[in-house]
Amino acid sequence: MKNLLLTTALAFTFSAPVFAAGTHNGGHDAAKADDHAEMAMGMPGDAHKVDRTIDVILVETDDGEMLIKGEDFDIKQGETIRFKIRNKGELEHEFVLDTMEENAEHKEMMAKMDMEHDDPNSIRLDSGQDGEIIWTFANAGTFEAACLIPGHYESGMYREVTVNASPAQADMTMAQAEVKYSTGTVKKIDAKAGKVTVAHGPLVNLDMPSMTMVFRADEDMIAKMSEGQDIEFVEERVEGKLTIVQMK
Repeated sequence: MKNLLLTTALAFTFSAPVFAAGTHNGGHDAAKADDHAEMAMGMPGDAHKVDRTIDVILVETDDGEMLIKGEDFDIKQGETIRFKIRNKGELEHEFVLDTMEENAEHKEMMAKMDMEHDDPNSIRLDSGQDGEIIWTFANAGTFEAACLIPGHYESGMYREVTVNASPAQADMTMAQAEVKYSTGTVKKIDAKAGKVTVAHGPLVNLDMPSMTMVFRADEDMIAKMSEGQDIEFVEERVEGKLTIVQMK
């Protein structure tokens, strides 16, 4: 399996020329490099004020997937979380906490340069290594944990991080929020595997274009579907997999 994973990762690594080596900070402008307190999701946490610990496993599978395993990253606004991270895979991996947009930008940079992150919201671990990140999630929203080493994200190594608003803000958000539904047509149903193929328009919640894709769905959700049916649905990433979580 190691040869297969190495081949996959190296294919991405050498798809673009290597221009420079350095840490992640080298890719930021000076203001962003030193201003972690202003990050969208919060700031480095105090080890003496940790509210709870989340255990995280970085691993590869026999079929070539690379995964971030552990309990759901479902966090309350203001919580300080200790992420205890172990790389049980055979390859080196990262664990980077950031917005999806920032991760996408940094992933593109890493495809062009031989870079290593050196920030309080990230850690890189060799096979068998342990480490931790302590983070205070000051702001509500949907963020992401990911490995940005070329080829790893594309192999499935990312997870959604949901930070729920504090009660007062949640009440205000619920009063103002409107559920956004995507639309599509069911093309194929594999109830045994919990999968459904949908030809969809733009995914309004994930900012993805129109295409035909396979989604995960639970048994109750699939029971409401039939091939050829036009549906309105809400999609989310659940443990890195596109999942239909609600239907009209």
